[in-house]
Amino acid sequence: MAIAQTNSQQQEKVSSEASAGEKKRWTLSDFDIGKPLGRGKFGHVYLAREKRSNHIVALKVLFKSQLQQSQVEHQLRREVEIQSHLRHPNILRLYGYFYDQKRVYLILEYAAKGELYKELQKCKYFSERRAATYVASLARALIYCHGKHVIHRDIKPENLLIGAQGELKIADFGWSVHTFNRRRTMCGTLDYLPPEMGMWLTIETK
Repeated sequence: MAIAQTNSQQQEKVSSEASAGEKKRWTLSDFDIGKPLGRGKFGHVYLAREKRSNHIVALKVLFKSQLQQSQVEHQLRREVEIQSHLRHPNILRLYGYFYDQKRVYLILEYAAKGELYKELQKCKYFSERRAATYVASLARALIYCHGKHVIHRDIKPENLLIGAQGELKIADFGWSVHTFNRRRTMCGTLDYLPPEMGMWLTIETK
């Protein structure tokens, strides 16, 4: 199924509808489903078009049975609550969610160029200018998060996406927390854990 590009005005329309919250009850019939974009432990991500606005989104489909089996329902609720309230050009938007008997659907901003990790694999290395731009964008997004008392706790190239204009966006807030206190939780991805976590030192940011 061919899916056309949309403009910023259409994006604002979907965003305003999603923020209406109680007024809008999303269902799968509100979307045209396109090609698969990826898959994870609990489900799949598809390119989709919201029919009313023609806005392109990424639709993340999670299976309830797998969420329950892994006992991460509370983690998903926390992810939705946190990410849906974040507004920053370098943070992937979560427009809304809905569910049926077997699945939970997250309506996410579409980052056209995919994962930073895959882009790095393709390019082998980034120029100093490009790398510096990504680092600066990431730093601004993290400063914003920490100002909102949100800690991501799983920053890695696989969780950084690239938008159509080459802009970096933090995604996947599954390990994130909203807290006013210091944390000692061992979490995240083993390959990217900083030394202080391995030594059980108090951390405030990740």
